[in-house]
Amino acid sequence: MTATDDIGKLVLRVSVGALILLHGISKLQNGIHGIIGMLGSLGLPPFLAYGVYFGEVVGPLLVIIGLFTRIGALLMVGNMLAAFGLAHTQELFSLGQMGGWALELQGMFLFGSIAILLLGAGRFSAGGLNGKFN
Repeated sequence: MTATDDIGKLVLRVSVGALILLHGISKLQNGIHGIIGMLGSLGLPPFLAYGVYFGEVVGPLLVIIGLFTRIGALLMVGNMLAAFGLAHTQELFSLGQMGGWALELQGMFLFGSIAILLLGAGRFSAGGLNGKFN
């Protein structure tokens, strides 16, 4: 493994983590009433909505600092799969106005999180190269 591999992992971790974290900060500031409503419409219990805080706050923070990175990435993957299932099923096979996939942002978050899950944190992380779950 070269230094550029570790720098690439750092860039991936910080960029995907920070962009998802911004969504989590918005939910911390504005609440999760919309998610509770979506769950209710599917007959699911409202307490499940609090899982968004794990997937959009805890997970990204772990990924950004590089501590328990794979667990943080798994939380983000779960969050994105839940988002696809709750809010975006009608757009799965749709194109946007510019011709790209209608869910390209959500797809980038999902696949970026999967990449972090598979690659781990790398050397430039709080957990270090050989850190547990990194």
